[in-house]
Amino acid sequence: MRMPPPRRLDLWVPPLLLMGVIFVLSDQPSLDTGLGLIDTIGRKLVHFGEYALLCFLWWRVFSHALPERRAILLAFLVASSYAATDEFHQAFVDGRHGTPLDWAIDSAGAALVAHRLLRRERAAA
Repeated sequence: MRMPPPRRLDLWVPPLLLMGVIFVLSDQPSLDTGLGLIDTIGRKLVHFGEYALLCFLWWRVFSHALPERRAILLAFLVASSYAATDEFHQAFVDGRHGTPLDWAIDSAGAALVAHRLLRRERAAA
């Protein structure tokens, strides 16, 4: 299998850009809106969705160079690993904290996409 040429910015820019956005948002002292439980649930859902999208975007990159199942697994691992580094990063930002639960929520979003892609791949086989 061949790797996508580096000039295929349409594949590489979206996941890298999303990772940059996640980093910038994680560097903010507080994203609390003051809405209590609604705010907390909303932020957790956004995190779930961010990492689901990140997994999908990395799958698009890897699926051009790897067998389907390997591309799905690698996309999940990249998204989940980035979630872990994001939580670690937040531990050093005033007003923020990184938690294993937040990593699990982020990874669950990535896992949902990976699961759906695997089901789609099995159905096509």
